Amino acid sequence: MTKPEPVFPANRHALYEQHGYSAAIRTGDLLFVSGQVGSREDGTPEPDFEAQVRRAFANLEATLAAAGCSFADLVDVTSFHTDPENQFETIMKVKADIFSAPPYPNWTAVGVTWLACFDFEIKVIARVPATQQI
Repeated sequence: MTKPEPVFPANRHALYEQHGYSAAIRTGDLLFVSGQVGSREDGTPEPDFEAQVRRAFANLEATLAAAGCSFADLVDVTSFHTDPENQFETIMKVKADIFSAPPYPNWTAVGVTWLACFDFEIKVIARVPATQQI
């Protein structure tokens, strides 16, 4: 049995320490990434919504990279939105910039009422490339 291994991006932000969780857990060839929000390095939210979504994706990308993964390795995506109807257009714009061509990852979007001062969160499962497996 493979022992789960915590993964943190190089410039880990204050939320991980403050709330006691790992950015991701790698077990075997799978990487389970905790919900990434649009937080600055000190853990505060990016105030502009589009900038917050872009920063959430940047934080996700840094966490994936720390495990030797990229957006191309995503298997499952779940995003959480505090106002899906009004945020949809902006999220789709950012999503199109990041996932510009097929194959697209599968994706589940969930409307929520609270995200601890944030308006968008994204969590994923990725397959660790064979070249990065231990």
